[in-house]
Amino acid sequence: MKDASPQTIYLKDYTPFGWQVADVHLTVALAPNATRVKSRIHFVPNPNAPEQEFFLHGEELKLIRAAIDGEEVAPEITPQGLRCKVPSGPFLWESEVEIAPAENFALEGLYMSNGMYCTQCEAEGFRKITYYPDRPDVMATFTVRIEGDEAVKLSNGNPTDSGEGWAEWHDPWPKPAYLFALVAGDLVNHPGEFTTRSGKTVELNIWVRPGDEDKCAFGMEALKASMKWDEEVYGREYDLDIFNIVAVDDFNMGAMENKGLNIFNSSCVLASPETSTDANFERIEAIIAHEYFHNWTGNRITCRDWFQLCLKEGLTVFRDSQFTSDMRSAEVKRISDVIDLRARQFPEDQGPLSHPVRPESFQEINNFYTATVYEKGAEVIGMLKRLVGDEDYAKALDLYFERHDGDAATIEDWLTVFEDATGRDLAQFKRWYSQSGTPHLSVTEDYADGVYTLTFKQHTPPTPGQSEKAPQVLPIAVGLLNPNGDEVVPTTVLEMTEAEQSFSFDGLSSKPVPSILRGFSAPVVLERETAPEEKRFLLAHDTDAFNRWEASRDLARACLYAMITEGAGPDTAWIDALEQVVRDADLDPAFRALMLSLPTQSELAQMLHARGVTPDPDAIYAATEALKNAMAERWSALLPALREESAVTAAYSPGAEQSGKRALGNAVLALQTRLDGGKAAQAQYDAADNMTMQLSALSCLISAGAEETALAAFEAQWKDDRLVMDKWFALQVAATAPENAATRASALTERADFDWKNPNRFRAVMGSLAMNHAGFHAKDGSGYKLLADWLIKLDEKNPQTAARMCSVFQTWKRYDTQRQALMQAELERIAAKPGLSRDVTEMVTRLLS
Repeated sequence: MKDASPQTIYLKDYTPFGWQVADVHLTVALAPNATRVKSRIHFVPNPNAPEQEFFLHGEELKLIRAAIDGEEVAPEITPQGLRCKVPSGPFLWESEVEIAPAENFALEGLYMSNGMYCTQCEAEGFRKITYYPDRPDVMATFTVRIEGDEAVKLSNGNPTDSGEGWAEWHDPWPKPAYLFALVAGDLVNHPGEFTTRSGKTVELNIWVRPGDEDKCAFGMEALKASMKWDEEVYGREYDLDIFNIVAVDDFNMGAMENKGLNIFNSSCVLASPETSTDANFERIEAIIAHEYFHNWTGNRITCRDWFQLCLKEGLTVFRDSQFTSDMRSAEVKRISDVIDLRARQFPEDQGPLSHPVRPESFQEINNFYTATVYEKGAEVIGMLKRLVGDEDYAKALDLYFERHDGDAATIEDWLTVFEDATGRDLAQFKRWYSQSGTPHLSVTEDYADGVYTLTFKQHTPPTPGQSEKAPQVLPIAVGLLNPNGDEVVPTTVLEMTEAEQSFSFDGLSSKPVPSILRGFSAPVVLERETAPEEKRFLLAHDTDAFNRWEASRDLARACLYAMITEGAGPDTAWIDALEQVVRDADLDPAFRALMLSLPTQSELAQMLHARGVTPDPDAIYAATEALKNAMAERWSALLPALREESAVTAAYSPGAEQSGKRALGNAVLALQTRLDGGKAAQAQYDAADNMTMQLSALSCLISAGAEETALAAFEAQWKDDRLVMDKWFALQVAATAPENAATRASALTERADFDWKNPNRFRAVMGSLAMNHAGFHAKDGSGYKLLADWLIKLDEKNPQTAARMCSVFQTWKRYDTQRQALMQAELERIAAKPGLSRDVTEMVTRLLS
């Protein structure tokens, strides 16, 4: 367990490490409870660093021996590492430590998962393997010898030699310790190969436990597609002879980009039609691409310090989003990204956990792997590309790779590249990295004598530690439509730099209808009062898919707001307008499926709170259910025809065409279930030959209260597949009625197969409880208490996962006083736990502040 005493680290205090590392040689002799790690490290004084004491990070290590230039030394050992007197010139450091991977339930450093040795070193896990300057700006080549009885022994780089009971690997590319990886176990591989554009053949492998070989084919094809795409779009070629992926059941995150040896949560790489949904396939494709793209944007060019985390993550998220857009539907991908941004990042920006894309300080870096760093960081890259244009963006990226290959870079380095490549001054744009919070953008309009003027005002509400906000650079994509629905001004990007700014369009014969913030061109809250008639006009005629969807979303929000606050009935005019879009067979079925989705209950709670209304989760749930029922009843004659139209008769394919049809059919099935009590869902469940259709039908049966037989049948069919059973656990909590959510979640935790130390299984139950909005926010506080009980328990084993789960409490102050008091009491109970980890201590302290 880490020292729970919080120590704040500041960006302004950055100092280079006093020594450079010429090379690292590790010998790892594996044993579950007594692994020995010998290190030989050549240190050279760093001429660019101030004089400082020699300190190596190290946690939970048993030091056996330490030596400098062959002479044994006795360093001072602390809970965080060691100090030692060293020569003034270059020297060889040697040490031997002992660690216990089988007892490492935090899943940081070297640990065991079902008999397999594996590592997770980002952000600061390498210090649990051996003593080392565990910081991103210390880069070195690694040679690793692995000793043990395991059949497969893998590390970074290329294999150099092997023999009975040992294998050796060498990574020729200098890297920081967080990219170190080691895997050993009785594994089998799904092989492949890729020929780079320069003609080099690269060996590819996906390594899995025996029995999972049939779930690797899609991952392999996604890897090859990623390699090809990165060559074609970014000009980046792979730089080793081999690329390995390993599937691990126990993993805190989705995957890790270790150089040449990517380690994946099994759920993010294993897939088959029978066990994985279309959403699983798309997610796997995106994550494989993301981790592969890190080879250049994260590995070859890494970040100088953890404050620059968005440099590698924001850029790589943007790149994987581009990849998915090219592989599937760009319009659907953009809408899906915005839904995710608003659901995860906007609440973060608006609450006690708010922080800039590049934070100024932290206590525990694991707590800053956030939606702000990743998703908002990607939005910032997207805005930059939109402002400079495709050609200059490509020119700047080429310069970035040329100038900073092999560097540990900063945001300043990144922006300087764009300034040098484009001639633009990006000083104001840099505020996107330093200012927290979501800007609000209001707009008014004027039309006279053929000139149409839009006047924008921007402001960003205060956030923790930042009360004053300066104007940001906002790329506002605008199109204009005439009253007939024809586009008279195509998409034009307006560059706003002032707190208030006007833009005019002349030569118009009539007052146009504006389509503002097309493609969600900036991550802002758009505030504009418009009549429902105008929104229905945009829903029918807008040529921008995002704004067409947004118009419908706005109408749904307005309808639900009136139902919640005024007791109004459903907006039948909106339902009828939406029907015309849903009926349009020329539109992408995936887009039509998205059009059928309503704002989430959490999103509605935030809307109410922003308008000065205390959200009532029960009233939000009731209104949402009533609106869905109204949609089903009004479309009762249409729904069977839509399902028939969306039926897929060909052999299963996870591609965009089939998955879009299934998405539409399953969205329609959810509405049908409200009319027939689950009859159609039961028929689909019985006939399903793929997980997408089976799981969707099961969800409908649960929502209809007709799931008992199907749940038992599903468990009997899939009880031996841990990833499918994660779905079974999750669905029962997420889809059940709110009054039963906490009770059902509690009952599931009492099952023998609820392995709470496995992050996937823990998140399946507790994450799903948090997503059941009215269930988690039950008036009696049962949801809060259950989650707090388990967070306290989990913190003793896995602080990282426990801390991240604490974020579900970040909106606690927007609810009524009774619920606030209940949540505050649970947060204080967590905070009062003796021996609470540093990870959870920081999160709860920030939440309570």
